Amino acid sequence: MALAVSTLGGCGTTSPSNKDITLHVVATDYSGLKTASPVAQTWNSLARSFEERNPHITIDVQFVPVVSADTEVATMVRDGRAPDLAQLDSYSPFIADNDLYSADDLFPISMQSAFIPSLVDAGSVDRVQYGIPWVASTRMFFYNKKLFAQAGIKHAPESWDDVRRDAVKLKDNGVKVPVGLPLGPQEAEAETMMWMLGDDGGYTDSVGAYSLDSVRNVDAFSWLKKNLVEPGLVGPKDPAKTSVSDAFSDFLAGRTGMLDGHLTLLPSAKAAGIDVGVVPLPGKTGPSSQALANADWMMAFRQNGHRDADAKFLQYIYSEANLLKFQQEYKLLPVTVEVAEAVRTNPEYRDLVPFLDLLSDAAFYPVDKPSWGPVSAALKKAIGQAVHGDPKAILVGLQRDAQMRDKQH
Repeated sequence: MALAVSTLGGCGTTSPSNKDITLHVVATDYSGLKTASPVAQTWNSLARSFEERNPHITIDVQFVPVVSADTEVATMVRDGRAPDLAQLDSYSPFIADNDLYSADDLFPISMQSAFIPSLVDAGSVDRVQYGIPWVASTRMFFYNKKLFAQAGIKHAPESWDDVRRDAVKLKDNGVKVPVGLPLGPQEAEAETMMWMLGDDGGYTDSVGAYSLDSVRNVDAFSWLKKNLVEPGLVGPKDPAKTSVSDAFSDFLAGRTGMLDGHLTLLPSAKAAGIDVGVVPLPGKTGPSSQALANADWMMAFRQNGHRDADAKFLQYIYSEANLLKFQQEYKLLPVTVEVAEAVRTNPEYRDLVPFLDLLSDAAFYPVDKPSWGPVSAALKKAIGQAVHGDPKAILVGLQRDAQMRDKQH
């Protein structure tokens, strides 16, 4: 039976079928509900082949826009219409009420051990893995080699002081945006964390408690304000209102000298004719000790009681051959050791290897905390003001808000 593709709607009802079980799968769509996209076709092909091997299970996949996926699935769970499986960017909101099966319930030890360890850690709460990594990414520092050469800069920056000195040279040579600094609400949590990591800071401390107002985090934003924003080295736009999309657009138009970049920016830059250099994120005294990483997660809901069927389908799509099919479409980082090795040895993916090399030691958002969603939302609205006003006051306010929300969850 072919895969049933639809937009999000009646996930609580079983699709018409003479088979014993229908598994409802929610897949995040990044392309505007283009159900004929290559990713959708891959889902279609794998679901059909799985059904041929398992005639008592039907797979019904529903594609949900990325901007609303988490909210819509949360509503479904609350209303008693939980999907069997969902691919989202957060799993922790479903932990407190014991909504999810653990990886132990779904995979044999041999398959659990195949996941890249840093992703297992990020997908675990109290050492129990609930988030099953689906795709991953890391961030690196991008620079325009042509603009650097024209400004007489011979080497990529390794430290914050290098960034500042190079930015001055770029500005003196007429570069409109020496350093891209997108602290607008679109994705400020990423830009914020990358600068925090550069001073060995971050959102949480060594025991997992929020630490937004740590000395290192305050120092990082004080440095940004004094050394990049106040001297006008971030361009004419207000960084507190600059979106990642705008920052990337400026880079692709050749107006930006350097910025923190996502791996998806690399093929776009090459297509735009930018001679782009990619290096580890600069830190306070040298390359940052950790890169920022992010992942999307697969999760299996208990509500429908389909654990055995969930496990069977997950083990099928997480086989090396089938994960490679998705890898070809997403062109993001793989989540298992075997697929990572296949990516490393395939010339088609050579641009991914530097990003992949950072994944094993990367830092993740605190996605294991159910409060992270609202904490992140509050940070997106306020953090841009930390490079205009008093960085410590802004971070203390965000820390107070984070602690309050953590208690609520």
